[in-house]
Amino acid sequence: MTAGHDAELRAMRRAIELARRGPATGANPQVGCVLLSPAGEPLAEGWHRGAGTAHAEVDALAKLPAGAAHGATAVVTLEPCNHTGRTGPCAVALVEAGVARVVYAVADPGRASSGGAERLRAAGVEVEHGLLSDEVEAAIGDWLFAARARRPRVTVKWASSLDGRAAAADGTSQWITGPTARADVHRRRAAADAIAVGTGTVIADDPALTARDADGALLAHQPVPVVFGRRAVPAGAALRRHPHQLLQYDGPELAATLEDLATRGIRSLFVEGGPTLASAFLAADLADELLVYLAPTLLGGPGLALGELGVPTISAAPRFTFSAVERLGDDVLLVAHRAAPTTPTEGN
Repeated sequence: MTAGHDAELRAMRRAIELARRGPATGANPQVGCVLLSPAGEPLAEGWHRGAGTAHAEVDALAKLPAGAAHGATAVVTLEPCNHTGRTGPCAVALVEAGVARVVYAVADPGRASSGGAERLRAAGVEVEHGLLSDEVEAAIGDWLFAARARRPRVTVKWASSLDGRAAAADGTSQWITGPTARADVHRRRAAADAIAVGTGTVIADDPALTARDADGALLAHQPVPVVFGRRAVPAGAALRRHPHQLLQYDGPELAATLEDLATRGIRSLFVEGGPTLASAFLAADLADELLVYLAPTLLGGPGLALGELGVPTISAAPRFTFSAVERLGDDVLLVAHRAAPTTPTEGN
C-alpha cells in the first residue's frame, strides 16, 4: 500500500465513526466525511446530523477558511449527492472548494441524488469508489435497501411455542416468551422506523407499540405505529396515545402501502402483529428478515403462528437463510433472511 492509500484508509475508518453520530433512523442516511491535505494530513471532518442540516461534506468544508480545501482529498462514506433539496449538491460544493480528489465507499442509489461522481469527474476531480464498501453497506443497510427497492426493509417477527403456536386454545398469548426475549424485541422496535400490526391484534390485545426499557419507560426512539385493516381503531386504544401519529391502511395491496411508507421516510418496517398480517407479508414475498422467538413449551390447538401462505407444493416454498441463532434466557431467537434465488445448473 502507498502512503496515500494508507491515509485514505484511515480517513474512511474515521468517516464511518463520524457517520454513526448521525440519526440511525429516518429518511436520510448516516454519512461521514474527512478532508485530507495533499500530503495526506487531516484538515477537517464532518457528519450529517439529519434532514435539513448540512451534509457531511459541507459540514467538513465549513470548518475550514476559504481556500484551505484547494487540492484536498475528500473521503466520504457515501457518494456526494448531485441534487438540490433542503441543501445544495455536495458535488458542486466540493468542486467550488477546489477539492482535487474524492474517495467514497458506496454509490448513492437515489433517483434524484445520484450522479455526484459523474459531476465531479466532469469538473476535473479525480474520483475513486469502493473503499471499505462492505463496512458502509452494513452500517446503512436499511437506508440503502429502501433507496434501491423503493420500499422499506421488512422484518416479520413472531413468538411461538416449539410446536409453532402463538396462542393457547383459549386465545391467550401473553407471555409465551420470557423477559429477556421481550427486552430484545423492544430493542429491535427502537431500531425500526415503523412498527405494524393488524386491526385484529389492536382489538384483541390493545398494544401500545412503543419501545420500552425493563422498567416500562419509553426509549429515546419510537417507531411510527402502522395498522393494517378496515376496522376502526377504538378511540380509547393505547395506540391513540403513541408519541407518533397512527397511520392506517385499509387496502389489501401491501406493495403499494410500502411504497407510500417509503415516501414518508420509512426505511424499515417491523411487522409484529398477528398471524394474519405476518402471513400476508410472507405470501406476498415481502418479508426480508424473519425474527422467530421460540419458547420451550408446547401448546397444541389451533393458535398457529402463521396462516395460509399460498404454497401449493414443497418446491414452491419460500426459502430463507439462517443468519443467527441466539439464546435469550430460556428462549431461542432464530434470525433468517430471504435466500438468494438459486440458479439452475446446466447438464443432467
